[in-house]
Amino acid sequence: MPEPATTTPAAPGTRPAARTGGTGPGARRGRLDLGGLATHALLSLGAVAMVFPFVWQLLTAFKTMPESVRVPPTILPSEWNWDAFQQVFSAVPFTEMLTNSLMNTVGRTLGQLVFCSLAAYAFARLQFRGKNVLFAVFLSVLMVPSQLLVLPQHEIIQRLGLLNSIPALFLPGMFSAFGTFLLRQFFMALPRELEEAARIDGAGPFRIFWSIMLPLVRPALAALAVITAMWSWNDLLWPLVVNTDPSKVPISAGLISLEGQFLTNYPILMAGSVIASLPMLILYVLLQRHFVQGIALSGSKG
Repeated sequence: MPEPATTTPAAPGTRPAARTGGTGPGARRGRLDLGGLATHALLSLGAVAMVFPFVWQLLTAFKTMPESVRVPPTILPSEWNWDAFQQVFSAVPFTEMLTNSLMNTVGRTLGQLVFCSLAAYAFARLQFRGKNVLFAVFLSVLMVPSQLLVLPQHEIIQRLGLLNSIPALFLPGMFSAFGTFLLRQFFMALPRELEEAARIDGAGPFRIFWSIMLPLVRPALAALAVITAMWSWNDLLWPLVVNTDPSKVPISAGLISLEGQFLTNYPILMAGSVIASLPMLILYVLLQRHFVQGIALSGSKG
């Protein structure tokens, strides 16, 4: 008669051996690893597709003119040539254009941070007649293509006598319906108890806004600053319409003049594009954490 099977109890502090085979956690983990590998592969391909134009731009800036138009194209330059980075400053008033872009970007960004935060706080926290209707009118501006506003804005700038001037670049862009909506979502999520405690201490509406509410929406302000700065730095249509003086246009419009009618010096054009891209890359790196946090939280505010 066979002896009954006996099991040895596990020593204290040890875990029993995991079973193998079947559809246990190990098998499920294997399937998840395959899915994660496919996801990472897809994301890697997307990252390469997005980064490749910037890498090609940088490599072209170090090539010679014949090498940049060679067929079939070459990826790496045969000799690393730095002449294009020097010639771009003599081909166009590059320093003045960079200064114009900086002033345009700073003016628009500061204007939107001030006006959009004030309007957003009023729509989110203050009570007045017709608030919802007025806010709906504000949001309706988002459905209007920006190209339709070029002629009215140009007429206003012309009547003010500001054509071919730096203020003409950023004055129409100092307010944004999108910025107002973004900041309003954050202001609405703040607890009412903060305002009530401040009113008990004798603070007025503006003091509550400036000292209490505004510091709490810092991630949203950083996100709006990055979005506005990138949009202002890359804006092309409005500067071409409002300013015709080469010394008053930003770098986005100045780079267009480097494109010839029959032949374009691609190394100089790419060198100028690389230099023009550096300020926005530095800005995004510095504010990346606040930008991502502001965009991520804006979807959960309401």
